[in-house]
Amino acid sequence: MPGTAPGTRDEPADELQRHRPMLFGVAYRLLGSATDADDVLQDAYLRWRDVATAEVREPRRYLTRIVTRLALDRLRARGRHESYVGPWLPEPVTTETLAPDPAETAERRDSAATATLYLMERLDPVERAVFVLRAAFEVPYADIAEIVERDAAHCRQLFHRARDRLADDRRRFAPSRQDHSQLLEHFVQAARRGDLAGLRKVLHDGVVAWSDGGGKASAARNAVIGVEKVARFFAGIYGPDRDVDLEAREINGSPGLVVRGPGRFHVLTFAVSGDVISAVFLVSNPDKLERFGTGPTDAGGR
Repeated sequence: MPGTAPGTRDEPADELQRHRPMLFGVAYRLLGSATDADDVLQDAYLRWRDVATAEVREPRRYLTRIVTRLALDRLRARGRHESYVGPWLPEPVTTETLAPDPAETAERRDSAATATLYLMERLDPVERAVFVLRAAFEVPYADIAEIVERDAAHCRQLFHRARDRLADDRRRFAPSRQDHSQLLEHFVQAARRGDLAGLRKVLHDGVVAWSDGGGKASAARNAVIGVEKVARFFAGIYGPDRDVDLEAREINGSPGLVVRGPGRFHVLTFAVSGDVISAVFLVSNPDKLERFGTGPTDAGGR
């Protein structure tokens, strides 16, 4: 937040900082971008600073309204991703960035998963806002109605409609923390050996892999579909003849990978169905990886 004179106290900034984890969580889930979420919080601070904060009885409620409306404005302005080069995927973040509450619900954690954020792109902005506020943060319908300027009954309908639209795929992509770590280990070991049979064992028959390079980094322009093609794809980029470092990290609430090597830098997450991987999300667009540090080890390589 903008600085203040030495020795003074910026009370609006203090109040916003107190609620920042929740507010960032709302903006990030709505936009699928941590960079945009930070911008929204900066804009929210400027608006919050200009109100008579002493007269606001419930700062958290008031700030939630500001942040949600600012994020909705960005969603509407952005529209769909038709002009994006290749598949669009959410910006990955470390789980620490989401500042998880030890007592958080599985629903809140799942709402920040890469697969869920990707699926929420099919909702219109108001549906997405209602779904996020209700499913992830249990905001009362009366408060949601005030934020999105609909009546409470309509918001209830929008929530159930959004939940139903996502239901089948969310069940298929539902993260299992227990299975994730084990599957990640098996996936990495098989991929590093170039072991196609080993990869087939951990991949669902209908597995789909999406790659987001945004036209700025090497990535498959179309989804890679099916166990055989996906197995060969990852054996090709992580195999024994590839000089890459695969670092296990907690990303968007689940185990994932940060991958670095000659000419290669990306973050990988996946979704689980039963005891196999059902979807893989690979983000190599450098604009979405700034929070993960340095990029490729050099400009060469595949």
